[in-house]
Amino acid sequence: MAYKQLQQRGMAQPPVTVSSLRNMRAEAEAIACLTAYDASFAALVDEAGVDVVLVGDSLGMVIQGHDTTVPVTVADIIYHCRAVSRGLQRAFLMADMPFMSYTTPVQALDNAVRMMQEGGAMMVKLEGGLSQLRIVEHLAQHDIPVCAHIGLKPQSVHKLGGFRVQGRQQAEATRMVEEARALEQAGADIILLECVPGELGRAVRDAVAVPVIGIGAGPGVDGQILVLYDMLGITQGRLPRFVCDFMPEAGAVPAACAAYVRAVKERRYPAPEHCFS
Repeated sequence: MAYKQLQQRGMAQPPVTVSSLRNMRAEAEAIACLTAYDASFAALVDEAGVDVVLVGDSLGMVIQGHDTTVPVTVADIIYHCRAVSRGLQRAFLMADMPFMSYTTPVQALDNAVRMMQEGGAMMVKLEGGLSQLRIVEHLAQHDIPVCAHIGLKPQSVHKLGGFRVQGRQQAEATRMVEEARALEQAGADIILLECVPGELGRAVRDAVAVPVIGIGAGPGVDGQILVLYDMLGITQGRLPRFVCDFMPEAGAVPAACAAYVRAVKERRYPAPEHCFS
């Protein structure tokens, strides 16, 4: 029997794994992540050197035209994940678990298995803090790699009252650090932290041993992620402060993706103007 992963270890740039992401954190190498939703863009970001590609439920907004991520279904994620997986060679593929697709441990496991078996995902991402510990633990016990998303949680936008910076109050910041520790203990392999003050981003990163990926969480975390369409200047209208458009200087999509990766790796992005206080 030929084991593909064993053959790939000898490649100049072997595929990214959970272990290599941990090593990147240990070696202080910034982790560059982007979303993608189809095979063509997946191939471009993979070639640019992106470490992690997320098939995000952000597709509900940038692909489907919804106002929020709430309408996205498991079938939607699987469809786009399957397409993206065909375009990747090196990058690690993560898939969002959509709104209300992980309300119980059994439901979460069923949907996570579908995303991995049918979609080709290597890890699932779910939103939630202490309320999701049982779900994270159940998935981890069944060897499902998990990314736990805290801070601003887009699936909870109606409950939160809009897209707002989280963790500015001391009590809320303390709770978020505690959430990160608890999620790591429950089995989360990555923490994704969205839209928080830079000081809190660093505090969360220092509180756990797993990689912390930020989106609007300042430069003190282990890696950065952006929505591809935001980073390429495709998204129109008012954008979050943390978004940086790499297209004007790069002039072409492949060059813009490569410029983003370099900026993350060299820790030039996010710059102070992209951060919250």
